[in-house]
Amino acid sequence: MRRPVAASAVAERFFQAMKITSAAVHHYRLPLRASWQTAAGGFSEREGWLLRLDSASGASGYGDCAPLPGGAAETLAAAASRLCAQARRVLGMQASDALQAIGPAPGDAPAARLGVEMALLDLAAQAAGLSLATYLRTTQQGFETATAVAAVAVNAALGSIDRLADESVRSACNAGFGVLKLKVGVASIDHEIEHLRRVTALLPPGIQLRLDANRAWSSTAAERFLRHCADMPIEMLEEPLAEPSLERLLSLQAQTKIAIAIDESAELLDAEHLLGRSAVRRLVIKPTRCGGLLPAFRLAQRALAAGLDCVVTSSVESACGVTAAAHLAAAIGNQLAHGLATSQWLAADTGAPPLIVNGHLLLPLATGLGFKPGKGIAFSPIADRPAAE
Repeated sequence: MRRPVAASAVAERFFQAMKITSAAVHHYRLPLRASWQTAAGGFSEREGWLLRLDSASGASGYGDCAPLPGGAAETLAAAASRLCAQARRVLGMQASDALQAIGPAPGDAPAARLGVEMALLDLAAQAAGLSLATYLRTTQQGFETATAVAAVAVNAALGSIDRLADESVRSACNAGFGVLKLKVGVASIDHEIEHLRRVTALLPPGIQLRLDANRAWSSTAAERFLRHCADMPIEMLEEPLAEPSLERLLSLQAQTKIAIAIDESAELLDAEHLLGRSAVRRLVIKPTRCGGLLPAFRLAQRALAAGLDCVVTSSVESACGVTAAAHLAAAIGNQLAHGLATSQWLAADTGAPPLIVNGHLLLPLATGLGFKPGKGIAFSPIADRPAAE
């Protein structure tokens, strides 16, 4: 008769199987179909690294390290060096232990930490038999159980209003998007108001606009813009002020029913004061800026407790990064449209991006992240690369 294996021996074999045995990276440059505008300027390609962590069980976890374009704090070279150094550090560890070992994000390397954390979370969620979204919720206090989310609402990303064709508006509406996002602050206010009225006339009932001014205006100009937009179906204005402060944001939000949102300006303002005073109604969350999915999720929970809504957005990350951001949006679990329909802006990608159907991004039907690299993606073992300084 076969003797039963002791529970401790079974557990030991499980933990041994989940140890990280190797790490590898793939460097990519992905051209965009058209230039993408941000507060730091435009960019026409996305450059970064895919990280693959392999475990003794045969499972692989993937992470995306793509420093935000125009960010002076994290150069591409610094990100690559930190990514490889942190990946080497977790070799031989279990994914759950490694998540503790990588520590908080260094101020100058948030994208590198995100890449490593993403791959570790992918492995940990696979080991737990959960999607990454569900795993994020179940690992946080107050979320002992979680229902799997199959899709998240997303806004159409239509680019700058001064280049917007009527057909693009009609196509987005016909595709089922309930929110259309436009970049403003690129031309005179009068010119953009005229364009917005033209766009509004094209919208079916119930379709809303979301605007991003990329910190283009003074307080006086922003107030004037909002007055002229009061009768339009605009649900959010992101980063309107060139020189934001809590007082200016409070004053601006008090003058309009449109939700004012903060993205990159959150780094300039004290987070505790921003949340404590509810200076705006929405917070835009980018996992790269937060240095990880877990820090981003915790920030969203704090914002929710302070009465702010959160919108997760992409900076045109690769399919791996967009998929991870979609899991974060699903874990947050609100009903807002998130800014994750950006993959169509890429002329090439690292793998198949999530499908978008009727204005909703469909999460992969898999445990973990659910990302698989595309054909032709070649990884180089990190052990073969020079050690970081």
